[in-house]
Amino acid sequence: MPIELTFEMMVVLAILVTTIVLFVTEIFRIDLTAILIMILLGVLSQFPSLQNLAREGQLFDGFASNAVISIIAVMIIGAGLDKAGLMSKVAGAILRFGGKTEVRLIPIISGTVGVISSFMQNVGAAALFLPVVSRISVRTELPLARLLMPMGFCAILGGTISMVGSSPLILLNDLIDGLNKTLPIHQKMDTFSLFSVTPIGLCLLISGIIYFVIFGRWVLPSDRNRDEGSSAKSVKDYLKKIYGLKSDLVEVVVPEGSILRGQTFADIMIAHNLYIVGSYHRGQRWFTPQLTTKIEDPCRLAILGRRKVVQTMADDYGLLVLPELDIFAEAYAPTVAGVAEIVIPPDSDLIGKTARDIAMRKTYGIGLLAIHRSDETLSLVETAEHKASNISREAFRAGDTLVAFTAWNSLARLTKDRNFVVVTSDFPMEELRPNKVIWAVFFFMVAFALVLFSDLRLSLALLVGAAGMIATRVLRVDEAYEAINWSTVFLLASLIPLGQAVQNTGTAAWIAEQVLNLLGEWPVWGLQVGVAALATVFTLVMSNVGATVLLVPLAVSIALAAGGDPAIFALTVAISTSNSFLIPTHQVNALIMGPAGYKVVDFLRSGGIMTILFLIVSLVVTNLIF
Repeated sequence: MPIELTFEMMVVLAILVTTIVLFVTEIFRIDLTAILIMILLGVLSQFPSLQNLAREGQLFDGFASNAVISIIAVMIIGAGLDKAGLMSKVAGAILRFGGKTEVRLIPIISGTVGVISSFMQNVGAAALFLPVVSRISVRTELPLARLLMPMGFCAILGGTISMVGSSPLILLNDLIDGLNKTLPIHQKMDTFSLFSVTPIGLCLLISGIIYFVIFGRWVLPSDRNRDEGSSAKSVKDYLKKIYGLKSDLVEVVVPEGSILRGQTFADIMIAHNLYIVGSYHRGQRWFTPQLTTKIEDPCRLAILGRRKVVQTMADDYGLLVLPELDIFAEAYAPTVAGVAEIVIPPDSDLIGKTARDIAMRKTYGIGLLAIHRSDETLSLVETAEHKASNISREAFRAGDTLVAFTAWNSLARLTKDRNFVVVTSDFPMEELRPNKVIWAVFFFMVAFALVLFSDLRLSLALLVGAAGMIATRVLRVDEAYEAINWSTVFLLASLIPLGQAVQNTGTAAWIAEQVLNLLGEWPVWGLQVGVAALATVFTLVMSNVGATVLLVPLAVSIALAAGGDPAIFALTVAISTSNSFLIPTHQVNALIMGPAGYKVVDFLRSGGIMTILFLIVSLVVTNLIF
């Protein structure tokens, strides 16, 4: 019996169209749009003829939904791993293999996340790697927007690699078992094993990576969310702009038997107009070592100065200048260290003392680069603006502005020292806790094991890990709150009632019926394409679980009527509900939208081609395998 279009359905269709228009035009911020739509559903449901738009007491259920709580928990777990220093190490490992080029980094990042999401919920994999990609973006100076979308899309694609990678695939066998009870013996369907979909998922993941590697330069935004914080700028740009000091941060290898052995850092710095801000010898690394330190060979030095000057010195002494930082890459990344400005206040105990008197590098962990006093700048190296001066012997005066190279954690400590006034405010004041790494890994593994091997709800399993990290002080409670991207939470929670309205009012079933009627007498392959396209559309406006539950029975009925394989049609639905790239309604897309500064048009541009590619690859491989 055909489904009749009711007034309630027409209202839901109008709200759907309005939502999509607001998303695309971005008249309001996308999370605000979602909140407004939720409010609209709540208000309209008060009318007697529209009660199914938001059933009583269910309007705000999205805030307590399994998906939203899972995202909150994963964000906290990811922040805990980051605070323990693990994410930084992962970022460093990826950079060692992938270098600093987009073409090499995208396959490594996206492939890794894709594989992880094959046995972990895709939003969880994406959330865990968000801080990793953020750190890689800062170190390579590649826009975050050019790395996050490939990572996010491949996290979604990776969910199709196994039957536990996404909620629709987890549900599929249960739905098949339920339908088999209503079918005659000769029409009963076989269920799918854990890795039945692996060839399809791998082909989808590989095609997604290739797509971004080849077409990324055109489909990815290139100017979004660049970090404009002063302390995160490169040392070279900052010194040149503010103080006229032209410098690069380079790593130099001092070989065994070097003629520099026994010379002090101060001797070299003064003689060659450069700064030695770090040294590495016999497995030990020193940040801003003292000027009186003598060179021991073999060793490596982190030198701040003009590259051509450093190269000239290296040629004279038989040293090797590396093309980029290696051993010092982690410790001197912009997220870890940089240039800061510090003022000596009138009541400072340091007035009248020199940097050498107080052993500034050893005591405070800062390497003095220059002193700005009144209208002059004193610097150890000579520039076009001023002559060189031995600033380590220059007595501090009230009001002196010290330009220093420092680790951000050292600078954070100085903010509590009354002898200094830290002018630089926009720097990462993160307090890493490597001593908590065992607890962080333990509770991550506990949560991971509960997700895979227990019957606990995903949200509860992940909350166990998140709460464990807070209880063991890997994270403080306030840091846990700060780790949560609340715009993502409100976006997802506010859209859930819209998906429920589409399903509760029968609008979804009506749309499905109209599409199937349009397919008419198409051949089996055409019907399968239509079912896949229908599942793709449905997952954009409602939960992929809801779309799967609704469409699998319809797809099975179509297959039986047309003489097709009902199990393959059911699988087509379950896989196609992961084809969610056009608008940021999928959990992963919502997660990456804020940090990368994406607009809906970015998803339309990149996701449009990805959607078509997904349909082609999934349908071709499905029919080749099965």
